[in-house]
Amino acid sequence: MTAIDPTAHLTAEQIEELGRELDAIRDEVIAARGEEDAAYIRKVISAQRKLELVSRGVLLFSFFPPAWLIGTAGLSVAKIMDNMEIGHNILHGQWDWMRDPKIHSTTWEWDHVSPSDQWKHSHNELHHTYTNVIGKDNDLGYGIMRVDEDQRWHPFHLGQPLWNFINACFFEYGIAAYDLELGKNLSKRRRRDPEFRARAKAVGRKIRKQVLKDYVIHPLLSGPSFLTTLAATFTANLVRNIWTHSVIMCGHFPEGVQVFERRSIKGETRGQWYLRQMMGSANISGSRAMHFMTGNLSHQIEHHLFPDLPSNRYAEVAVKVRALFEKYELEYVTGPLPKQVFSAWSKVFRLSLPNRKPRANTPDGERELVAA
Repeated sequence: MTAIDPTAHLTAEQIEELGRELDAIRDEVIAARGEEDAAYIRKVISAQRKLELVSRGVLLFSFFPPAWLIGTAGLSVAKIMDNMEIGHNILHGQWDWMRDPKIHSTTWEWDHVSPSDQWKHSHNELHHTYTNVIGKDNDLGYGIMRVDEDQRWHPFHLGQPLWNFINACFFEYGIAAYDLELGKNLSKRRRRDPEFRARAKAVGRKIRKQVLKDYVIHPLLSGPSFLTTLAATFTANLVRNIWTHSVIMCGHFPEGVQVFERRSIKGETRGQWYLRQMMGSANISGSRAMHFMTGNLSHQIEHHLFPDLPSNRYAEVAVKVRALFEKYELEYVTGPLPKQVFSAWSKVFRLSLPNRKPRANTPDGERELVAA
């Protein structure tokens, strides 16, 4: 939401032409994808599995501090790879075109307490359809934070920096609760709903499986290194959670990213949908290693425009997309990771407090949102 619509200078015809130009970029990648792309994802999966295997092997000797450090670092990177470049992107269906049943969105299960089918509903179907629409996109603040000055402030928001920090440390559990829409479904009537109960049981089974694997089986296999392996696994999960939370925060929270009201998407055209993705997302600049470790979500703008294109193509797509931003005089929000993380957290702290003074023409604290 913003008092000044940064897209107001565009005519309806320009917005639809923008949509056609983006469609052309998408069609070009789809026509070109092939064996090199397939080899890429197979190579990444192979590397991740080898890294995890070696790291867990090193942790067998984790009572030696150097082995603990090496094993923990390796396991942390392997878990990040599994969640970001592999799991997130496969579950988006980015590699379904390969027709490989082992690397397919309908069969893949990831190292995460949220079952993949529930995550695909809340993320692929809801977040990517209603990107940054308040009241429709629960990724905005995850139901525990105020994300825009025009949202009403409540005393509960005073604690949102603490809620956000706790959510970062245990992010995979926060995502599982979010996928279950736990806040909405905690009422007595909703708790009895058979569909909710089935979904809750599925999450419970996945949590037990993850806990058994990480905190029972692997530590037991380490024998005398039981406690140090346990600590290493907890640390790796903590590192993975904080990293993924930080990357995802940078996708929609930094200053300059727009949010929208529900009525703004009524009758939305394809061009307007594209424009909302462009204005509602932000990128992270950096090296190829940085892009890889973010699962190429450092190209969040391109990912939201084309969520089912192979992630290894986002870098080349970004050049063309950025040229369209310049052509249509739109702000391409991007910056290094520390800058974007600082910007996102600054907003979390700022919005934990009431607005200093009412906005013009918004006597009730609510104001007009950007019309996508």
